Amino acid sequence: MRGVFVTGTDTDVGKTLVSAWLTQAWGADYWKPVQTGAAEITDYGTVGHLVPDAVIHPATYVFQAPLSPHEAARREGARIDLSALVPPKTDNVLVVEGAGGAMVPLNEIALTVDFMERLGLPALVVTRSNLGTINHTLMTLEVLRRRRIPILGVVMNGQKNPANRQAIEHFGAVPVLAEIQPLPAVTAATVAGLPRPTFQPIGE
Repeated sequence: MRGVFVTGTDTDVGKTLVSAWLTQAWGADYWKPVQTGAAEITDYGTVGHLVPDAVIHPATYVFQAPLSPHEAARREGARIDLSALVPPKTDNVLVVEGAGGAMVPLNEIALTVDFMERLGLPALVVTRSNLGTINHTLMTLEVLRRRRIPILGVVMNGQKNPANRQAIEHFGAVPVLAEIQPLPAVTAATVAGLPRPTFQPIGE
């Protein structure tokens, strides 16, 4: 399976925008295994809107409340079973978007990083460019490395911050693969107009 697992250092750091960008640029399939907050908006719906021609695979679990997956599931009388999170069959590149960050609980014993370890795709870490990003990014990288999850690199969202980029690359020993500056509007046209990524998905 060729592709990437898009994770973040926090919620609302721009994982869905980055996922849409990669889906568009690579002509990839997209899969959001666990979706919370569906009562307001879905990430798979957003990617489908931003990349109209993309193959959007159905989420395995969809919950209404905008909460951590384990709590959103509990409130609906459900439980996320990692063995049920089976990637869709495709010969195409697959962009997988996680729910929140690597340490987000999926059930009473399993975290998102446990699922990432099972899936075996390289991780792309999405982070903010502003104050606080160094700590959050380095902690995320540390967690992934402890689980021996391959790290493709980091994408920074927001106004360019050379000092923060340098610190992440130096202390995190990882490349910042792209910097996406604030867009005037997030539309299919603006996503399609972003520069093509200089990196490629990896995997078998």
